Amino acid sequence: MSVRLASFTLQSDRSPTFHDVTAQVEEALAGSGIANGILLVFSQHTTCSVLIQEASDDVDYWGTEFLMQDLLTVLDGLVPTCRTEGQYRHPGPRHIVAAAGRDELPWWSLNTDAHLRSVILGRSQAVPVVDGAMMLGEFGRIYFADFDQVRARERTVRVQIVGE
Repeated sequence: MSVRLASFTLQSDRSPTFHDVTAQVEEALAGSGIANGILLVFSQHTTCSVLIQEASDDVDYWGTEFLMQDLLTVLDGLVPTCRTEGQYRHPGPRHIVAAAGRDELPWWSLNTDAHLRSVILGRSQAVPVVDGAMMLGEFGRIYFADFDQVRARERTVRVQIVGE
């Protein structure tokens, strides 16, 4: 049994962003030498998720695939976008002080909606690997979603492959 690790970075925007990372994950798998096992795609960021979904083909004026925009519409009904201080209990005063100690601006903490959306959708996906290929199904694609709307940032996607 072997374990291989890989990672790559993405640039998010100051709005929810969805990156189709299927090709990068396939590259990691090809470079691992593992033909049969389990592949895990993981986000270490608490405002991000990893999703498996089909490509929508159509995009809106900002380049967001229709299916992902539909997902944002549903999520906004469950977890409304944080627009004002005090809309959610987090961030509290202690968090703002702690964040200032990390050189973060206070308004960067107004991303509670992104944290909650990440919890609902999850931060990882496991994919079976058979004969060197991911078993995603005919239309399956792997997306890295960043729900944070307070600032653009570089994000790291982690891939771990276990097998033989």
